[in-house]
Amino acid sequence: MLGTYASVLAVCASSLLVGQAAIALCGRREWSWLSPAVGLALICALCWATVRMPGNGVVSAIAVLAVTVAAAVYLRGRVEEGRDALAAGAPVALIALAAASLPFVAEGHFGILGTSFNPDMSQHLLAADRLAQGQASPLLNQGYPLGPHSIVVALNKGLGIGVVQGFTGLTVAVAVLASLTALGALRAISPGRRIAGAVLVGVPYMVASYFAQGAFKETMEALFVLAFAIGLLGLSSAAPQERAAWSGSPLRAVPLALIAVGAVYAYSFPGLSWLALTAAIWAALEVLRAAGEPGDVARRAVRPAALALLVLAVLTAPEIGRMLDFRRFETFDPNGPGLGNLFGQISPFEALGIWPSGDFRLTPGDGAVPAVGYYAGVALALVLLAVGLSWAWKRRDNAIPAALAAAVALYAAARIGGTPYTTAKAVAMISPAAMVLIVRPLLALPPGRPEPSVQGILAPLAAAAFLVSAAVCSALAFANAPVGPTSYSPALTQLRPLLASSSTVVLAPADLLANQHGSPYLAWELRGGRVCIGPVGESGGAVPHGARYVLAPAGSGAPYQGLRQVKPAGSFLLWKRRMPVSGPGDCPLIAVRSARQGRG
Repeated sequence: MLGTYASVLAVCASSLLVGQAAIALCGRREWSWLSPAVGLALICALCWATVRMPGNGVVSAIAVLAVTVAAAVYLRGRVEEGRDALAAGAPVALIALAAASLPFVAEGHFGILGTSFNPDMSQHLLAADRLAQGQASPLLNQGYPLGPHSIVVALNKGLGIGVVQGFTGLTVAVAVLASLTALGALRAISPGRRIAGAVLVGVPYMVASYFAQGAFKETMEALFVLAFAIGLLGLSSAAPQERAAWSGSPLRAVPLALIAVGAVYAYSFPGLSWLALTAAIWAALEVLRAAGEPGDVARRAVRPAALALLVLAVLTAPEIGRMLDFRRFETFDPNGPGLGNLFGQISPFEALGIWPSGDFRLTPGDGAVPAVGYYAGVALALVLLAVGLSWAWKRRDNAIPAALAAAVALYAAARIGGTPYTTAKAVAMISPAAMVLIVRPLLALPPGRPEPSVQGILAPLAAAAFLVSAAVCSALAFANAPVGPTSYSPALTQLRPLLASSSTVVLAPADLLANQHGSPYLAWELRGGRVCIGPVGESGGAVPHGARYVLAPAGSGAPYQGLRQVKPAGSFLLWKRRMPVSGPGDCPLIAVRSARQGRG
């Protein structure tokens, strides 16, 4: 627990300070809620740039500490509205932290998020462990974006935090930072309502569902998409107060470029697609809806846009080769496995925030709630989304609708030319923009008794129904998140070449199997071979039929007769049968594809 929350505090504090300092250097003296995303993006890039230097992460930890301290010193006396920002942000951060802590409360322990939902965290833990040891990994060799992994390594080297706690803390921190960022889209809302709205926008149902899988990359990208749209909102011709805060600085678009840099180092080239399309649609709407001469709007934007693109090009240039390598990653192969951990295509309506199921992969009616409950929630959300779009259009807010349009377009492209696995990620990116559009007019309703009219009575009821339902659905996703083992060692993965297709009996502690989702975790670590998994208390007597190897907890002695010790493997010892074995044995084959889908 201490390691997890220390990671949350370190990531949040550093992101806020570094992000606000960068924004101040760009010419803004007032506090900006873009700072969480800008800071996280810069830390991600900084850690990746230094993690492979001597010390294998020590330089990263020192660099982040130095930059954070320098940012704190620089900001002293240079930021206006800092106390107001603290007063507004503190309750949002605490509520978001409490929501993101629900999985650990429900499971009764801290550990690897998402085990039994999605086994992908295994390869991320391996990549971070290898980075910390100065070694290569499959993800590194394939051009996979490892910015988040390098943050975990910096936490490990700087604070002595384990990679499991580092990843968990980073994932929780992203939920907190996203909720804080959402405050930037809710400036006109009263303080109390703003708190509730910020948390709903920061962790809508689909984002909470990806959190439940331990999918830190998707939650980071959703944060960057949200922040980018809010940054465009501040640059809009319809936001004179926000534009005045920049005092005409030619660097006012650079924070958006820094957010895009973070998207590259966390999500590689696909991370730019949502941002680029959002910017293109927004720019077109700004020109077409310009109050004055459209040419004037375009001319005023040329210099800031050019400087922003220059910053983006310079800071992402070192990653171009890796991005080219990443094009060949298996996820992008339309003829590949495709499903990942899904059962089929998921509904795009899940992006609207009301989907009363703890598992986003289930179709309506497959859970405890009848199908009509899903459809009623979707119908309410669609009506409110239409109201929100109209509300934004009348106020000349082109940024958030542009973000929604871009996300919907990319979902359609993924649905046509991609796989269910990539399409589900596209659904998650729709969520923040859709939630902003829905909640703003709801939270802007006048307080007190409703007007004595049909609209005056129905509007508050619809607002209450949506806000409560969306909060409950996000809470369901958090509470249903499986939490796996508390520690990680690459030792089991390293045994795979030795075990090959042999039958292996794994005898694990009963608590690991019963309370920490140990069976799917062990099956994925040993995928590609035949594996039987059971509690250590089942040992004794002859080796099970056909088993060639046995893994048992270290220090427990030989679990069966006729074995010889081979080697230690983390917290396990590997034993081998003395007598030759013929045939495949009784243990089931843990195929890579079935294990990935959670069916192994």
